[in-house]
Parts: sequence; C-alpha cells; structure tokens
Amino acid sequence: MGYAHEYAAAIMQRGRIPMEPADFVPDWADRPRKAKYYPGTQTFPLPESAYPSRATVAAGCLPGDSANAPGDFTLPALAGMLQDSYGLSGRRLAVQANTDLAALPHYTQANWSRGTASGGGLYPVSVYWVMGSSGPYMPGVYHYSPLQHSMQRLLAGNVTQEVQAALGEELPADTDQAWAASDQYLVLGVKYWQNSFKYNSFSFHAVSMDVGALLQTWRMWARACDMEIAPILWFDEQRLAALLGLNAEEEGLFAVVPLRWAPAPHTAAVRPSDQDTPCVRRQDQERSRAVIGFDTLYRIHRATESQAADRPAPGTLDSCVPAPLAADLGTHFLPPATFPPTSVRQALRSRRSSFGRFDASAPTTTEQLAATLGACAAARLGTDAEPQGPPGLARLYVFVNHVQDIDSGTYAYDATTHTLRLLSPDAPGSFLQRNYFLSNYNLEQTGAVIVPTLRTSAVLDAVGDRGYRLVNAAVGAIAQTFYTAAAALGLGAGVALGFDNISFVEKLGLDSTGEAPLLIMLLGNERTEPADFLSEIA
Repeated sequence: MGYAHEYAAAIMQRGRIPMEPADFVPDWADRPRKAKYYPGTQTFPLPESAYPSRATVAAGCLPGDSANAPGDFTLPALAGMLQDSYGLSGRRLAVQANTDLAALPHYTQANWSRGTASGGGLYPVSVYWVMGSSGPYMPGVYHYSPLQHSMQRLLAGNVTQEVQAALGEELPADTDQAWAASDQYLVLGVKYWQNSFKYNSFSFHAVSMDVGALLQTWRMWARACDMEIAPILWFDEQRLAALLGLNAEEEGLFAVVPLRWAPAPHTAAVRPSDQDTPCVRRQDQERSRAVIGFDTLYRIHRATESQAADRPAPGTLDSCVPAPLAADLGTHFLPPATFPPTSVRQALRSRRSSFGRFDASAPTTTEQLAATLGACAAARLGTDAEPQGPPGLARLYVFVNHVQDIDSGTYAYDATTHTLRLLSPDAPGSFLQRNYFLSNYNLEQTGAVIVPTLRTSAVLDAVGDRGYRLVNAAVGAIAQTFYTAAAALGLGAGVALGFDNISFVEKLGLDSTGEAPLLIMLLGNERTEPADFLSEIA
C-alpha cells in the first residue's frame, strides 16, 4: 500500500485531526506571485479570438456525439481557449461574505476573475506549449503568461521528440494517425509554493483538483467548437521536468495535452540520444523571500511521481465505478437536462462564487437542478485510463433544501436513469451548516448541495499512487462543470472543501461502499440587487 492511501486518509480525517503543521500561519506579505515570472524572455502577444455562437454550454457539457470529425486547432482558437480558461477577464469587487472582502478595494490585492475555478483563488497551474514545426512561431518551448495573455519563449528549437519519448511508445488503441503525429503539446505543471504558502500540506489535494478544473474548461470549450482535448496523465514526468528545466521537487507535471493542429506536421521528429537532449535554461524569478517546504507535500508528490510512465491498460478502472443503487429506494424522475443557448465563453466569463449571497426565498427549479446534475454526471477528463461511457468513476449525492416540486431530503442521483433516489426525508440544512467549517456560506439558504464521491482507495489499489492525481482531477472537472452549468442557468454557485468529510460518509452511509466525498457544491438563487462592481477587461 503506497503513501497516497495514507495521504487520502489524512485528508478525510482533517476535520477532526488537523494535518501538520497544525499551527501554520501564512505570511501574506511575502506571498508568491499568482503566475510564474520569467524575466528577459521574448514575449508574443496572443491574438483576439471570435467565439462561434453555436458553441453553447449544452454542446460543451451534455453527452452526445458530434456530427463532425474533430477539427484542428489554430493560433486564434488556442488563444481564445487560454483567455477564456486562465486569462484575466475582469476585476471582482462585490459585497459578499468571504474573508478577503476588506482587502479587495486595494489594487495590489485585487481579485481578478478567470473562467476556471481555483482553490482559494490562487491559480497555481502553469501552462507550457512545446511547439513543433507546424506551429505559428519558431519551434521551441513557450510559457503562457495569463497576466499578459501572451507566450514567453523559454527555448528555441524543435524538442517535440522529447515529449513524444516521455509519452512512451504505447498510444491508445483508438488514436488515429493524425493525432499520433501531433507536434503541438500543452504541458500542465504546478509550482507548489504558489498554493502551499497558504494551504501547506493540504496543498497537493487542492492543486490536483485545480488541474482537473482547467482540463475540463478546455474540454468544454473545445468540444463546443467541434475540437478535442484528450489529456494524458501517465508519462515520464522526470524526463519532461528535465526538458523544461524544472526543479522536480518544487514543481510537478500533471498532464500533457496533444493538440490536433492545422496544418498537420509533414514529418515525425526523430528522437535524439540522451546526450543530445536540450533543456530550458531560464528560471522563473520567485517573489517570496522565504520559501517553506512541507514534508507531507514532498512525500505525496514523490509518491504520485513514481511509476508515472506506467500507463494503465484500458479497462483497469472499470471495477472502480460505484456499485448500483439499491432497488428499494424511492424514485423521483427528473425532467430532461437542457440549457438556454448560452455560449461556453459567456458562461465562463460570468462564473463566480456566491460567498453568502444565496437566498432561499426564490427556490431552485427542478429543471435547473436536473440540468446541473446531468452536466456534472457527464463530466469526464477524456483520458484513456477512465471507464468509457456511463457510469463514470463518480457518483453524485444531493441534499435538497429549496427546490420546486422536490421534497427536502437527502438523495442519490442515478445517472443511468436520470432520477433521484431518496436516502432520507429529513431536512438537511442544520446538518450541512453544522459540518461546514467556514463562515462565508449559509448552506441552508441554498437550493441544493451536491456532493461528488469517488472510490479513492479502489482507484489507488488498481493503478497505484499516481491514481490520486486522476481522482482529484476528476473531482475538479466535475466542480468546473458545476460552475459553468450554474452560470449558464443564471444561478449562484460555490464549491468548498472546508467540511467534515467523515460526517458526510456517515450521513450518506458510505462506510461499506468505499466512496469518499471530496468537496461540496452549493447551488441556488442569489439575493436580488447585489452591491457589485463590474470591470471587464476581456
């Protein structure tokens, strides 16, 4: 049994047994930047990108086969996807219940909105573009600067063969020739200090969800435009870290995303011998004067980095899906999952956390809840390691507070029949608030609280410690889908990790199923006429 089992258990117990260091206090004055900074690099501003009106949330979130073959990425398309996912889109300055409210009017502590959600609003994911000969610039390695919405060249020269070597010889069986010949790759890394300065040992749990949230934003954005994002989570991480010039203890590499590019590369790159391998020499400049290491964080990083190149065979995780629900549970049939014709771009740019603005006087409609559940249940990372088709690795539970035509109570959502199955008729409001640690939400005022669960231990048993990254990325993907669906439906939303996981295990009767509740998702209408400040920059 690997260390990821121990870390997962500590995460589940942290509401009752604090993780070390229990007395840690962040030094906010010495916090790191919200993005890596490479001084002296040549910078290439990215172009503006039109977004087709047909690229709706329904097309990006709900299951259904596209009538078209996946299209090719272009520079404007990639620029639009990056802008709508991780680029700055506006300044947030609203009267709400979060603890950072007093600091927001100060420009140096401003809260800038992005399409993708991130734990604590910290945005620690770095995006590298390894560009081959078919790309729009000189081949090389580039870093995406979300603050400038630009590409920074870190290395000149075609090194895509190193990425191909790190991915290994084995490709998914359904990979067509054009996809396998890609010479454009996005690589997702996490510089841990950008998050651990606040969350210390808990950091790995949070950032691995952030990766999933970003990947899911890309998948929704691309799918709505008839393009495809299929990330690879198993690869030779140390080889890629060496190529990017990274300190493997300080930054982990979580995913590689091949891009189908136009025009396709003419020839496949030849893999060089090890002594010919180039690497990035430039180093990012850290703002913090004191960078603190956390042993627990390093241990879980090393554990999930080991055997990173041993990609699971298709079907390995099929046994990790939740067991079917009991047949004798009461059933509530839901209306079909439908969305208004809101574009993915519009939904991403209006996405926000409600932070105490929920209002139970305006109940959530059954149609709104049904659409949200349908979209969240369909969320997939698109890796070759996941089970294909329903059911997926996750199950959704629903605590209903104020939803039209649905009695208050606790339910399990059956994705195969699109129904709610009654677990308890008791009103859940007091339970929810009692087991939430923070003061920025009144959970009883929500229309519903949705809880995704996964069988974490079963996944780790099946594929080893690196499976922890897959589990959390899958939960992050669900959370991002939830936010996007809520924005499209005009509802308030919030996602939180500060709750007593064990109480939810007991409440939902999950001791025997091995399902682990890893976050809670709050849905409902907000108070009308809020005090807000609108400043859009994209």
